[in-house]
Amino acid sequence: MRFFKIKVHFVKNVIGYRQNITGMAMHAELEAEMDYFEKRIDGETKYEGVIVNVYLDRAELVNGKIVKREVVDHPGGVGILPVDEDLNCYMVKQYRYPVQCEMLEIPAGKLERGEYHGDCAVRELEEETGFTADSMEYFGKTVLSPGYSTEALHIYIATGLHAGKSHPDENEFLNVYKYPLKELVEMVADGEISDAKSIIAILAAARKML
Repeated sequence: MRFFKIKVHFVKNVIGYRQNITGMAMHAELEAEMDYFEKRIDGETKYEGVIVNVYLDRAELVNGKIVKREVVDHPGGVGILPVDEDLNCYMVKQYRYPVQCEMLEIPAGKLERGEYHGDCAVRELEEETGFTADSMEYFGKTVLSPGYSTEALHIYIATGLHAGKSHPDENEFLNVYKYPLKELVEMVADGEISDAKSIIAILAAARKML
């Protein structure tokens, strides 16, 4: 009888917990439906660079308060994970000055202003690896740091690879390495790959292909 009471008490707790979670979810959904739009009032250019421009804007919040917003305007880019018929992937390693270390990444590149990201993906794949591809499957875009930057990267998986000669940009130094897709997934899980676009592309490819 004691076991029965404990069991009933446990079930009631579980039901109560589920009801509480459901209520929290409904509350969160209602909050998500609220309009938190921030209206730009004005702004000034603080820096105009080769790749990025930096602005300091004033914006009005929904409560009427005026705040400052720093914005790094970036044209965006593409990242491509080339995968061959044996599920080997081709990565590049290059020195990244802002973080002061070499990074293992998927081939990637910057969009020209107004350029279609699919065209950019084809170009960057060939420039960095020498590959052309029968198929370039689009896996969407990732916004890297929306708190201050407009930069968005479009992710592609390239298959049906045909080898050719790479021709990186002038003053761009990189090496191409081949890894099994399974090994890359393990490297992501172990924290050996820290580049965000590469992590997204590897996990997207693993979900589709493994």
